[in-house]
Amino acid sequence: MPAHVESDPFHPGAFRVMAGDTAQSWVDPADPLRIEFEYVQRVCEALDATVLTRPVGEPMRIVHLGGGGLTIPRYVAARRPGTQQVVCEPDADLVDEVRRLMPLPQRSGIRVRVTPGREGLEEMPPAYFDALVLDAFDGPRVPASLATGDFLDEVAARRRPGAVFVANVTDRAPFAWARRFGAAVRDVHRSMLVSAETAVWKGRRFGNLVFVAADGPLPATDLSRHAARAAFPYRYLTGREVADWIGGAEPFSDAEPQPSPVPRRGTWFS
Repeated sequence: MPAHVESDPFHPGAFRVMAGDTAQSWVDPADPLRIEFEYVQRVCEALDATVLTRPVGEPMRIVHLGGGGLTIPRYVAARRPGTQQVVCEPDADLVDEVRRLMPLPQRSGIRVRVTPGREGLEEMPPAYFDALVLDAFDGPRVPASLATGDFLDEVAARRRPGAVFVANVTDRAPFAWARRFGAAVRDVHRSMLVSAETAVWKGRRFGNLVFVAADGPLPATDLSRHAARAAFPYRYLTGREVADWIGGAEPFSDAEPQPSPVPRRGTWFS
């Protein structure tokens, strides 16, 4: 499903990336720290609480699989100038449209490669990134190739010590697909947190789940405090809760991959 950029009629100067009737990104180029979509706020909070705490000037590279309107890379560039960022986005027409309507500032440190996320990752050398953000959708679904245990093995092979993995996926209760994705994430990380809005956890609607994982400790207490103060309540699963939630789910494999479930029409997820 081809994506396109349109002006936001309610916010002059802002834009939305649309795939059909689904809004996938929201950007205000003049104010990259303004984040409208709730799930993007959670991704940015996870980065703020982990790798973005490192001193400015210390070399750091963040890889983004999925670009959209470059909402998260723009945020990172504004929060921590000088951070090297590589974005893998397969939609060449969308990349051109974003560059034309929402050009990046000079010396942003953001490099966009027109390539599918899995292929782009596999071309990267070992110990390449300090953070990887997975926010890739083919229309409204996470591509099957970005949800397997084999893919997570490729991620693990390219992370640096202290790296963090942050992923946005979508599903509905009882989360059969997301739990299998979570099993793959868990298998290559020592620590993992999973967040979703209260209504999503309770099965009232389809929605976003944000995974945060690392090979060392994660700031679960700090992130849970953010969740408690949010305008739209959400909750993190931590520690034993994560293991209980995944249960006996087995990771997908490249031999039998599966994209994420199809949402209802008109669902908003950035």
